[in-house]
Amino acid sequence: MEVIVEEISALTKKLTITLPEGDVQKKLKEAYDKLQKESKMKGFRRGKVPRSIIVKSYKPQVEGEVGEKLVQDTYFDAIEKEKIDPVVHPEITSPEFNEDGSFTYIAHVDVKPAFELQEYKGLEVERPSTSVEEEEILKELQAMQKNMAVLRSVDDRPIQKGDVLVIDYQGFHNGNAVKQVKNDNFSLEVGSGKMGPEFEEKLVGMKKGQEASHEVDFPEKHPNPILAGKKVDFRISIKDVQERVLADLDDEFAKDVGKEFNTLDELKNAIRDRIQKKKNDSSDGELIDRLMQQLLKKHDFEVPKRLVKFEVEEMIKQTEQQFEKSGLTLEAAGISRQMLAENNEPAALQRVRGDFILKKIAEIEDIKVNDEDMDRGFKRIGDQYNMPVAKVKEFFQHRDDLLPFVNEMLNEKVLHFLRDQAKIVEPTAAPVEIVKEED
Repeated sequence: MEVIVEEISALTKKLTITLPEGDVQKKLKEAYDKLQKESKMKGFRRGKVPRSIIVKSYKPQVEGEVGEKLVQDTYFDAIEKEKIDPVVHPEITSPEFNEDGSFTYIAHVDVKPAFELQEYKGLEVERPSTSVEEEEILKELQAMQKNMAVLRSVDDRPIQKGDVLVIDYQGFHNGNAVKQVKNDNFSLEVGSGKMGPEFEEKLVGMKKGQEASHEVDFPEKHPNPILAGKKVDFRISIKDVQERVLADLDDEFAKDVGKEFNTLDELKNAIRDRIQKKKNDSSDGELIDRLMQQLLKKHDFEVPKRLVKFEVEEMIKQTEQQFEKSGLTLEAAGISRQMLAENNEPAALQRVRGDFILKKIAEIEDIKVNDEDMDRGFKRIGDQYNMPVAKVKEFFQHRDDLLPFVNEMLNEKVLHFLRDQAKIVEPTAAPVEIVKEED
């Protein structure tokens, strides 16, 4: 095997890999021999089709399959031979069976960026405040007030944001009703985003009994095959407009929330305790985030673009999954993949850069993931999804699933090391505003 390495940039190497005639022709012969034994053509018995006819009929298929197998079998040997440590899957191009019987392909390989690690021990960081403000308690109370509100129909005013509508809708494609895209007595809160923010804005100002329409272009890859690639016109009839009748925030309200509460003050104290626990639990995570932000400010270096692109795609997938859980799509919400990619690129860049920083610290400090770390990670996932640890381990049996998990555990271990080495400053209390009484 001959490998020619060219420096495309500080982060990308071009490898031209040529495999010798002997190895290549052996693989081709094996593929054609197998086809010859299995092939049956008119005028020939099974296994008796001449080799020349087999080659003429199946050459593109055989060379495609053999070429792919040759790349898989030799790529890792090539990068090991040249002592190259790739950071993402290569881009393979120009596979070619040459006239001399050899086989050549090109691999563009992204490598680790070279950068000087700045000071990372003893970073000074302020611990996040865990104090609970009265405004936070009031916000929780108002959310309870909204959830427990009685709905009352209103016929004498236009629709407002926050109203709950009872609607019928039917989807039409090319003027024909789509049976599967129909719902009667569907409940919609204006402003919730269920039908897409742009359309819900159209509903504001309308009244009970009126009708509206909303056209949606569904993408070719939409998960619902009935909607995929179609332009659907949603025709909506407003059957009822309801407003929330909010109860007073008093002792009676507290009793309605739960039997354990006799007064509003008791309910407020319970809310305060819950918020306090949540803040205490998240304080360590916020502290680590602040340490990470300091490290990112200290380090500014170029990272492989394809790695950033991969991270962006992962972030978009997560967003799509969140929308799907709510019964929405990006398109229905008026969000394009291109817009998401542009918005997520800065964060993806920071993630990739941060990962390289943490890996370099792990290398210098000889921080590694051991069995105890793995078991702790498996247990945490099991607790989160109410699964036995044995089941969690089954999920991570495959290398492709395990490697991202190990990477996550290593980064977490490095961040905890940085936290233990940091100078933690307690939060400063906000100055108390003194109001002078007028004479």
